[in-house]
Amino acid sequence: MRKIALAAVAAATVLGLSACSKGSEEAATEATEAAETATDAAATASDAAGEAAAAASDAAAGASAAATDAAAAASSAASEAAATASEATKH
Repeated sequence: MRKIALAAVAAATVLGLSACSKGSEEAATEATEAAETATDAAATASDAAGEAAAAASDAAAGASAAATDAAAAASSAASEAAATASEATKH
């Protein structure tokens, strides 16, 4: 995300310097519009990164819960198997 924001600032700076050297109002307007577009793109990328991080966190939590459930089921099955084996050796 920092790279995107840095690129937006760099683009705005370059375009701003370009506008100054041309000395025209049109170039300054283009530079401003480009800087706004770059800022919007950086904000969109930041939002997407936040949403991706939240989705990854949710997926990890779901996987952890599934693993816990599977471990509990395996433990229960092992206990039942041990009890059955114990009963079988008594007879």
